[in-house]
Amino acid sequence: MNLASQSAENTASRRSFIRTGAAWGAGAAGAGLLGSSIASAAEDDSKKVTKGDIAILRFLAAIETIESDLWQQYNELGGIQDAEVPGGSGSPAYTADLQFLDGDMPQYIHDNTEDEFSHRDFLNAFIVSVGGNPVNLGQFKTLPSSKATGAQNIGRLTNIMQLTVNTSFWTRYRSDNKNPDPPFNDTFPPAIPGLLAGQFPGIPRSDADLSPPDHLQAIANTAGFHFAWVEQGGTSLYPQLAQRVTNPTVLRILLSIGPTETMHFQTWQDKAGNFKRLTDPTNGLVFPELNTGDPLFQTNLIMPEPTVFLNRKFPIVSIIRPTETRGAARATLQAFIADGLFIGQSPKFFATLRQLADDADGAQRGS
Repeated sequence: MNLASQSAENTASRRSFIRTGAAWGAGAAGAGLLGSSIASAAEDDSKKVTKGDIAILRFLAAIETIESDLWQQYNELGGIQDAEVPGGSGSPAYTADLQFLDGDMPQYIHDNTEDEFSHRDFLNAFIVSVGGNPVNLGQFKTLPSSKATGAQNIGRLTNIMQLTVNTSFWTRYRSDNKNPDPPFNDTFPPAIPGLLAGQFPGIPRSDADLSPPDHLQAIANTAGFHFAWVEQGGTSLYPQLAQRVTNPTVLRILLSIGPTETMHFQTWQDKAGNFKRLTDPTNGLVFPELNTGDPLFQTNLIMPEPTVFLNRKFPIVSIIRPTETRGAARATLQAFIADGLFIGQSPKFFATLRQLADDADGAQRGS
């Protein structure tokens, strides 16, 4: 499906792109956007960039566009609003509850948002530089914004007000004898079972969510775990799809962006462990004490525990998990759907993303 559209001026910088909300288009490529060394690398390898490579880059650009949208919503209410990440004016009460997890949360949210913007914009610019169509999901920005004071009243791609957060990533990275990848195909219990049993806001839906105090703190707690959930997905997705890449420069791009997602995840799962133990008085959502002696739930075990990999005959090893490449794009999309991020989206939106995912999963190294 062709998602190329709306031209943008060749001289537009990334920050002007963010300020104006312009979409990347076929005219948005150019050496000025990439920098001479990157542009030269793209030109040198352009004949060797396969359709599969471009399909992988386009799916990643779509995912980064989605992440940019959700992170911008978090930044508008709980981050730092400035020229780098404009939009919104903040919610002091929500920000204060996020700072219960860590005093630097506004800065971290800001920087994660800026990073996702940069990933989206770079991937689209590179795609254009090698003759591909950039990803523009602007037509699907139809979901409502939060009505809380501090949020922009604009259309969104994502819904972060009805989240079903799967916190099994918590125990998956703490296990020393299980792996979700084949041939093991293990499953893991969630750290916060309640977040998997309903739909909960990650931001205040309106100023009514600013009280009672434990309700607002539960929203901040939910956000803290959702931050980690989003970034553990990227931590796996880049190495999963890198195994299907043919072109050396495209591989370099994936190997350069992917580890930054891991940096995000490491930060967020550390901060999530500082959540306030409570029960939300408005909906019964429980955030229990995790430090009960079981290392699967221990909050300060934030390094990936060594575990089985490839075959049990090998010693256990500290790894990213999962990294199975088969069906990786579709699995990512399904996880986003299950998370509630697209509640309210159109059938055309889902069809578009499924086609992008199937194209990426169909890429074969060397073909």
